[in-house]
Parts: sequence; C-alpha cells; structure tokens
Amino acid sequence: MQHIFDSEQPEANKEPETYSRSLLEFCSYQTLYSMNRRTDYLSDKDFRRLTYDMMLAWECPGSETEPLPQVDDKKTVGREAFARIAPACIVLADLITVHNLFDSLTSSSSHRLHFLVFDKYIRSLEKVIKATKHGLHPSTGSLHLSEGEIVLEVEGTLPTQPVLQHIGISAWPGRLTLTNHAFYFESLGVGIYDKAVRYDLGAGMKQQIKPELTGPLGARLFDKAVMYKSTSVIEPVYLEFPEFKGSSRRDYWLDICLEVLRAHKFIRKNNLNETQKSEVLARAIFGIFRIHAVKDACHVFASQYRTLLTFNLTESLPGRDSILETLLSRLMLINRDSVQHDASGNPPAKQQRQLSPIFLLSLSQLGFTLQKEIGYECDAVLVGDVWVCETNPLDVVVRQSISDSGRAEAAQATVDKVKVEGIDTNLAVMKELLFPFLVLARNIQILASWEDTFTSTFFLLLFCYAIIWNWIRFILPCILVSLAILMTCRRKFGQSKPLEPYRITAPPNRNAVEQLLTLQEVITQVEALIQDGNILLLKIRALLFAVLPQETDMVAVVLVFAAFVLVFMPFKYIIMLALVEAYTREMPYRKETSYKWIRRGREWWIRIPAAPVQLVKHDDKKKKS
Repeated sequence: MQHIFDSEQPEANKEPETYSRSLLEFCSYQTLYSMNRRTDYLSDKDFRRLTYDMMLAWECPGSETEPLPQVDDKKTVGREAFARIAPACIVLADLITVHNLFDSLTSSSSHRLHFLVFDKYIRSLEKVIKATKHGLHPSTGSLHLSEGEIVLEVEGTLPTQPVLQHIGISAWPGRLTLTNHAFYFESLGVGIYDKAVRYDLGAGMKQQIKPELTGPLGARLFDKAVMYKSTSVIEPVYLEFPEFKGSSRRDYWLDICLEVLRAHKFIRKNNLNETQKSEVLARAIFGIFRIHAVKDACHVFASQYRTLLTFNLTESLPGRDSILETLLSRLMLINRDSVQHDASGNPPAKQQRQLSPIFLLSLSQLGFTLQKEIGYECDAVLVGDVWVCETNPLDVVVRQSISDSGRAEAAQATVDKVKVEGIDTNLAVMKELLFPFLVLARNIQILASWEDTFTSTFFLLLFCYAIIWNWIRFILPCILVSLAILMTCRRKFGQSKPLEPYRITAPPNRNAVEQLLTLQEVITQVEALIQDGNILLLKIRALLFAVLPQETDMVAVVLVFAAFVLVFMPFKYIIMLALVEAYTREMPYRKETSYKWIRRGREWWIRIPAAPVQLVKHDDKKKKS
C-alpha cells in the first residue's frame, strides 16, 4: 500500500511533516472504498471498529505526536479526525454537515467522540435504512408512488402519537407519509384510511412550509403544527403533532419537509438534468437518514435537527450562495460519457472523482432506486468528497460560512445583552446615543432664533457662499472621509483598549400600572399621528377633486408657478432661497411678518374640508364562499 502511495500521489503529499498522515488517509480511503462496495457493511462490527480506529490513528499518525485526550479512561476522537474520515463513507456523514453531526454526537461527552456513541449511531443508521428499504410500515403500500419515489418517514400510525389535519375549522386524524417528492395525508375513517391526498413538493407552485399555531375550532393556541400553503390548495393546510411537552415532533417533521422542498427548489432553479437531480435528492435522503438515526440514538434536542440537513443548513449559514454555487459546480461536472474506470479496482483519480454521482450510486448500492438507468458501474463509487491531504473546495466554503456564522452569533449575543425592557428605558438609551445629534440640532436652533445676531448672520452668509460656489457638494464627502480617518486611527492606536460600556442613567422604575398607562399614552399619541396623516391625505384628495373650486384654482396656480421655478431657476438657488426663508423666520426684522403668513396659511388649511370616507363592514360569508 505504501508503494502504491509513493508511486501515485504527487510530491506535495510526501512532505516529511505530513507524510505519515497522508499515507494514513490514503490507506483509510482505499480500505473504506473496498468495504463500502458491500451492501451490508453497516452491520459489520469490524467496519465500525476499523472506521473508529482510523480516526484515532489520524489524530496520532506519528510516534512524536501528543497522546490522545481521554474521556472516562478511554481514547476518544476529535472534530478534525471525524471530519476527515467520516465523509469518506457517504452514508455516515456529509461534508457540509459533518461538523454539526459531530457536535450532536458529542454534546454530552465534552466534544470528544466515544466509540460507544459512534457504534450506536451506525447501528441506528442501519436500522433506519432497513426500515426505509422495507417501506417503514406495511400499509404504506396503499400509496400510489411514482417511479423513483421513496418513502422516507411515516407518522400517525400509533394512537399515542396522532397527526391532525386542520382545514378551516375542521380537524381530522390520519397518517402522514413523506417521500422524496411529496407528502401524503390519509384521513382515518372507520377502521381504515381514506384515499391519500398528495401534496407535491417538487412542483413550482409558490409553496411555503412554516411552523404555525393551531387549536380547536381554528383557535391559535398550541405551537405544534406545520402549515403548508401553495397555489394548488384553496386554503392553507395545518398538520398538528400533539404532544404533552414541547414540540419536538413538529420540529422534526418541519425540518425534513423543508429539506425535501429546498432540494427541489435548488433543482428547479438550476435546471438540472435527470442524473444531477437524482444526485441532489440522494444527498437530501441521506441527510434525513442521519437525522433520524441521531434522533433515535442520541435523543438530541429539536433545535439541532436543522443543522444536520444539507439544504436546511445552507439556508441558515451566512454564505449560503457560495455553498450552493460550489455544490452546483460539482454537479455540473457529472458527465456519464466522461467516466472512466480503474481496472485495478482502486478509487478513481481526482479528476474522475468529480465526475461521479457518488450519493446516487451509494443509495443504489443500498437497494434504493431513484432512476432506472444510472449509466455508471459500481466501480465508479467513490470515497466521498474527501481527498488525500487536500481540501475539497466545498469544505473550504463551508468552513468559512461556519466561521462567519460564529462571528454573527457572537455579535447577536452582544445585541441580546444590550436589549432592555420598558419604553422609558429604551427612550433613555436612544436619547443618550443620539446626544451629539441633539446637541447639533440645538445649536442650529439657537442660530435660527437670532439670539446672537452676529453669529447667525455669519453662519447664513457662509452657507449661502458655499451654495453659490458649489462647495455644498463637498460637505458629505468631507464628513465621510473624516469618519474613515477617525475609524482608522481608532483601529491602529486603540486596539489594545477594550471598548468601555456606554453609561446611561436609567429612569426610575415603574410598576405595572404605570407602565400600562405609559403604553396607553404612547398608543394614543400614535393614533393621533395616524389620524392627522389621514386628514392630510383626505384634504389633498378634496383639493384634487375640486370640492372647493376657488381653493383648487389657487393651488393649481401655485403648482404651475413652482413648476416654472424648478424649470428655469438653478437648483442651487432654490436650495439657497428655501434655506434663507426658513433660517430668517425668527429674524427681528421679519419675525412678525412670518408669524402672520404662517397663521394665515393655517387658517386657510382649516377651511379645506376632508373628502368623505365610508367604512364597510367585513363580509365573512363572502370569504367562506
């Protein structure tokens, strides 16, 4: 094996620092490739033990390496070793979700993987695959499945775990079945199930699946349902998963349904061919197998389910576009005419690795059929997406996205930390944060009040001079450059100093009654603002439709005059005139005149009637029909 490694691998993989680990990866991938060609390798104890030993050896490839960490006096496996070896077997892990799978398996063992947990996970995975292969439930044979459709999950067969379908105010128990193309609901009749209703997840019908509240007679009381909505149904369908505590059943079904839906959206968006489509669905199917196995073996919390599914994870990561683009680039390289096979039975070379639908072929080896003719021989089955002493581009993008999501979570933690409760407290925080702008506005107001005639006159002349000579366009760029210089200096010279917390004086505490009164006062003020806005719009409507012809004529003349001013006068002079008019209202020489014109304008506006409004009651009968 070492001779083959020395003759086939490039010189970059034979550096003294990495030679032992590269040789170990080469031997491990070769061995896993040979073992994965058997259909029953998951039930083989030697396979489970050998795979785990490969991970142990990867962490300690040379004699000079530090000893392995131990948990309960037994050797354990770390994250990197699991991420390098486990994806070599398609069934065990996906390169995109392998890190989250490791976190789920090691949540109770200080993030070190114990062999007992690893062995239990594989045995649970084997049971899930066998159950799926045999239809999960004998009665699912009554479903009329299309070609290449595989039953992935069934719920509602046990009386203690029913599924209720809500349509309108009616609810009916039944059985829910999920496949790789749709989900089916069979209402429970008198001892038998009625004909299944099919909700196609592969069609582009503006489908939407999300968590929802349900209850008796349409009441929104319990957060234990999944809502399905599309153009194929008249009104949304609610599937409730009753349970005494929590909503783990609902969360599990929500995530696996979303995984199938998002996989089909990815297929439609990129217009994939039949083989590429089957490859995407096979990746999603394996993800559902793993999440089911982890749920049964480790009893992880529902909040961790979505991170074990490929397309759900890419939806939640910051760089999801980059991940999907990298995944698409690999799918585009799948070309059945370009596949070559190694007569020696060794794994194909790097270029050939990129051309085989590894998930589809692995699924076919397990006895599942997504399409009749795949066009690939068994020798084309690969050792996952991992390469000897190399990093898959997909792994690079995923690691970067996970790193970005970690920074985003840390930033969100600071946001949650500074959130305060209470209207008074939030107003106090906002007032302190806006204090520099409030001071600036107060100074401008003092200048506009003409308390200091010399300063106000100087500011007015300076601003008019800047407008005339077109200096006004440099104000915003100068502000931006100043902020950039300030930030750069802070970054260069103030990195060692931690950011001190902003000290804000909290308002006096109020009891519940006082807070309710404050809230009522705020709501009243908001309502008054909305009413004033409606009155403004209705008066404008009255002017537009000439309720008062004389006022309408006057407004029309003013609008025509304003149009001529905008056409023939340079815009900078318009700005200057508007500034001078607003700035000199409090000037001693025109203060009284300004007040007189403002008062006349208000009196004229008060005389304008509002356009009539008629409120029509909502007709519930029309909606039901």
